[in-house]
Amino acid sequence: MNNTGEWFKVRPDYYRKVELATPDWPIDFDLEYMQVAVAPYGGPLAAIRDATKLVPVRGAARPMIRIFDTSGNETGHILWNHGKLISMGWSDTEELICVLENAKVFVYDLFGNEKESYSIGGEASVIKIVEAKVFQSAAGTGVAVMTTSGRIFLKQNSNKTERKLPDIPNSNANCSCWEIVTEGRNSYCLLGREREVIKLQHGQSVGTVTANLFEKPHDRIIKISVSYNHQHLALYTNTGLLWLGSVDMRQKYCEFDTGRKDIPLQIEWIMNTHNSDADAVVISYPSYLLIVNRNADRSEIPSDPVMFLVAEMDGVRIISQTSHEMIQRLPKCVQNIFAVNSQAPASYLFEAQKKFEEKSYKSDEYLSMCRSNIELAVNECIEAAAYEFCPETQKSLMRTAYFGKGFIPSHNPEEYMRILRILRVLNTLRHEKIAMPLTYKQFSHLNPEVILSRLVFRKHYAVAIQVAKHLKLPESWILEHWAYHKVMNDQNDNEVARKITEKFKNPSIEGISYCNIAEKAYQNGRSELAIKLLELEPRASLHVPLLLKMGKFDRAVASATQSGDTELVTEVLLEIKKKMMLSNFHMIIREYPLALNMYKKIMMESSRTALFDIYNTEDDHKSIAEYHFYNALESEGLESNLSNIGNSYAQGRCTVEAELCADTARMLKLQKTLSTKHIGTTEFNGLSIHDTMYELLKIGELKEAEKIKSDYKVPDRRFWWLRILTLAEKHNWAELEKFSKSKKSPIGYEPFVEVCLQQENVREAQTYIQRCPDKRKVYWYTRAGLYEESIDCAFEQRDLHSLYELQSKMQVIRDPVLLEKIGHYIGMLEARR
Repeated sequence: MNNTGEWFKVRPDYYRKVELATPDWPIDFDLEYMQVAVAPYGGPLAAIRDATKLVPVRGAARPMIRIFDTSGNETGHILWNHGKLISMGWSDTEELICVLENAKVFVYDLFGNEKESYSIGGEASVIKIVEAKVFQSAAGTGVAVMTTSGRIFLKQNSNKTERKLPDIPNSNANCSCWEIVTEGRNSYCLLGREREVIKLQHGQSVGTVTANLFEKPHDRIIKISVSYNHQHLALYTNTGLLWLGSVDMRQKYCEFDTGRKDIPLQIEWIMNTHNSDADAVVISYPSYLLIVNRNADRSEIPSDPVMFLVAEMDGVRIISQTSHEMIQRLPKCVQNIFAVNSQAPASYLFEAQKKFEEKSYKSDEYLSMCRSNIELAVNECIEAAAYEFCPETQKSLMRTAYFGKGFIPSHNPEEYMRILRILRVLNTLRHEKIAMPLTYKQFSHLNPEVILSRLVFRKHYAVAIQVAKHLKLPESWILEHWAYHKVMNDQNDNEVARKITEKFKNPSIEGISYCNIAEKAYQNGRSELAIKLLELEPRASLHVPLLLKMGKFDRAVASATQSGDTELVTEVLLEIKKKMMLSNFHMIIREYPLALNMYKKIMMESSRTALFDIYNTEDDHKSIAEYHFYNALESEGLESNLSNIGNSYAQGRCTVEAELCADTARMLKLQKTLSTKHIGTTEFNGLSIHDTMYELLKIGELKEAEKIKSDYKVPDRRFWWLRILTLAEKHNWAELEKFSKSKKSPIGYEPFVEVCLQQENVREAQTYIQRCPDKRKVYWYTRAGLYEESIDCAFEQRDLHSLYELQSKMQVIRDPVLLEKIGHYIGMLEARR
């Protein structure tokens, strides 16, 4: 009942044998004649005909490695033609590692596809190999080989260089067994030779020998087994003695006489489910299993004639022709619930729930026995359900937990829900179609992301997506991998694009890039499909680089310009220019104004000649004129190029610019003449019209200045300003007065006051203030420092505001006479109000 019939006791602990899904091997597959390598964590199995056994030939005699899942389904095969195979093993990423006699290593995936190959190198590749071990360490999956000369070479992973371990001391006698032990990122070798164990560690000149481990007499050690966590060691002699102890051989657990003289097939440690310790070993003989623990207690289990033991982190799996089982130490929580006469609270709660379903009054009696520890009982039921393999037992335990938590105030259901989700996933993985019989501890150790990646690699996409949803993990990368598979295997472009679009249109799916799938399609020689997929990618920064890689330059320019990203447009233009003829390049970018303008800007800064070629191609005469203009300014040859610039502007129908060019040419010619005429006096070249007239007026060339004014239509206001400035600077006050009376001033008479004050001629300024508008006279009198006149003017205009301002100013100056006068005026004006 509740699978307790498979329990057995190795004092003082209970162990159990759990039946997993029975493998359905092909008819032509017989494990008895096979060399087998099995991956841990419910992984695949690789088998090849054992060359040391006489096998009846069926079919082709050519050797072949066949790869199966745990249900017996063949996932792939490898027609072996690389030479003599010494050993096989599996990496932590479920890759098959095959070691050859010549120290070459080939790596395959679980479908039989070759992934990489490398050599152990050095002396190992020269001398033949007799044995090899594949091992796991913190540095990755390593390979160790033993040569015919008895030397050990070790390679931590495919990227590391090989290391030669120390010499074996007194190496006349042959070693009968050896094993690799890892400590973190370092590994060393233990060898059994006669009655000694030799430790070979990198950095030593010669190995260290440990002898006299056994008390009873024996001839030689024939088997060495290291526990899964590399903490415990088992030694087996030719006389059937078994030694159990720590891997450093400083602590001996027990010495046990099995009473058997035949050589065991395998020895593996059974790891605990609750911690990383180990209390017992499983020894396999033909048709017989022997379990021995640290206390030298034993238990025997009959079995199939041929079996293979697989060490796991929480037990030992047993694979045979007709069964697939697991031996593990019984979890304490399971024992508390189902053991006969158990008085644990969880056992009472389990019985209470059963009686409650039967509607029996005894339910309350059982409940009263565990009510004080009800929370502990509920937690034990949840934990026990996680360790169970039978779905019915899981359901019973979870129903019990659900029943019990109703009696706990403010119970937190998170752990209950978490285990429920994990159990659904574990039961799915254990199904024969998935064939990944993981335990709860293995699932927790691998973590869900690794489980999902293994499902994806096995092409169980639908299951992987459902598992991801169930565990609330992202599913986008699973769909992306599925899309890769579709691209590689489905030849209908339209159908592939349609299916991918349908799958990816779900708004809940984030982080998927069509570009990655399009690149995969392009690498597979399917350019049309790649373009269809790229059209679905909204981010131009992602799909434009692939369009460039594919040589679809017009599409790349169109996408870049539509995005409005000027940096992306610049990158595309520079990349295309390297790969295309210039004429074709110009033809493409002419259709895209943004790209064309960006290219012009780039060429303006880097290559003016290329810029002129574009203008010529487009008959853009205005831009050609500007191009010549910039060049003329930089080369200081503006005068000689003005006619060309003007002609280009005229051809481009830029009338104003053409006229300006003509005027500038005439002005430059005139300035050259003036500079020659007044050599040594004034330099006219390069001056503006304003400055040219100013310089002419300064040297008294009034007629020349008036001629320029007339020719270039200089406004009267500008000319009068220049005239009064130059006259004031020369202190020609008589001429200035004469000029002011020549005709009505277009700029008024305030500028006359301004220039006089600039030259500090107050008396001359006073004559012009009288001709200014009345409302400005007070301001100019004050500015000129004529305060009395300013006060009188303000009184005449009845400007109280100005009088008050003048009063404030006089208070600063401290002029009592003027202050009295202002006060009198203010009083008079205020009295009139």
